[in-house]
Amino acid sequence: MQRIYLDHAATSPVHPDVAAGMVHWMTEQFGNPSSIHYFGRQSRRALDEARATIARSLGAKETEIVFTSGGTEADNLAIIGTATANRSRGRHVVTTAIEHHAVLRACEYLERQGFDVTYLPVDEQGLVSVDDVKAVLRDETILVSIMFANNEIGTIQPVREIGALLRDHPAYFHTDAVQAYGLIPIDVNEYGIDLLSLSGHKINGPKGSGALYVRETVKITPLLFGGEQERKRRAGTENVPGMIGLAQAAEIVERTRDEKRRQYAAWREAMLDVFRSSGIDYTVNGSPDGLPHILNVAFPGTNVESLLVNLDLAGIAASSGSACTAGSIDPSHVLVAMCGKESDRIRSSVRFSFGLGNTKEQIERAAEETVNIVKRLTDR
Repeated sequence: MQRIYLDHAATSPVHPDVAAGMVHWMTEQFGNPSSIHYFGRQSRRALDEARATIARSLGAKETEIVFTSGGTEADNLAIIGTATANRSRGRHVVTTAIEHHAVLRACEYLERQGFDVTYLPVDEQGLVSVDDVKAVLRDETILVSIMFANNEIGTIQPVREIGALLRDHPAYFHTDAVQAYGLIPIDVNEYGIDLLSLSGHKINGPKGSGALYVRETVKITPLLFGGEQERKRRAGTENVPGMIGLAQAAEIVERTRDEKRRQYAAWREAMLDVFRSSGIDYTVNGSPDGLPHILNVAFPGTNVESLLVNLDLAGIAASSGSACTAGSIDPSHVLVAMCGKESDRIRSSVRFSFGLGNTKEQIERAAEETVNIVKRLTDR
């Protein structure tokens, strides 16, 4: 059986060039970048070059990039680190109801520490209102954290408009760009972003690699204590091979971004064409102008667990939403925020996401198998 992987929003395969480039830094040039001898200096130089690559991709300074173990750590450092360092100015944080759990759980932690967190609602497409952001801002608001694009439905938030709004407010602006980075050109200065999280394994880089952009004017408290790595913002010996892999993956997605966007949009339309021609009942969740590689679809009359099991038996890997909630019996918090707790969509929605290694033929076959499964399930 040929298996088809359509869960790239959960994780993506490492690009062969990235994997090849990392091997050298695991087997030959393995020095600790904090060591002053030759081996250490070689690793330090490579780490500095990787940092410069990530900085250029965001329009940032090299000194504003903090390497982390991934998106979750970057989100935690941005939210808890910034709130803790600036609590003397206020204890109010603003976010949305559809953030990744790395953001939501960090905000819940802050609430237990005495902070006040406002969770903004979204509309039926998963969009937050800029007016709603403006309405909840207070003098004591120190941080606004709103994701760039949602990992479950692909909806892109009005980040530029929110950044413009906050230019006249002392609150810092953080965005979780884990899904958007590599598909949307991002200049942190143009968008008015003060902190930005990204992750390597979403862009065909290695797991365990990520980064947090921290504007030089942002005061932040570290979460890890030990050595003085990352300008005292993140202790611990740096994952040199991982960060080199992250930077190589970033360079590749920068070169291929436009081509990939066109390709993913075409695959998305090819899948929808099969659904339309089959006559099955379905609803697309999210904004039609969202990330092109994510297609979240509800099939009325079906159950998501049955759908995913049958898809897997047919050799197709898809998901019901964030991989970080695997094993949870709770419905998607994103779909609940969009549609309400009583909506059938929260129990019948599947996320397909495209990426490296996929072909149009695979997409069409997956769509046809999905149609067959939906028809079989709704005939019962």
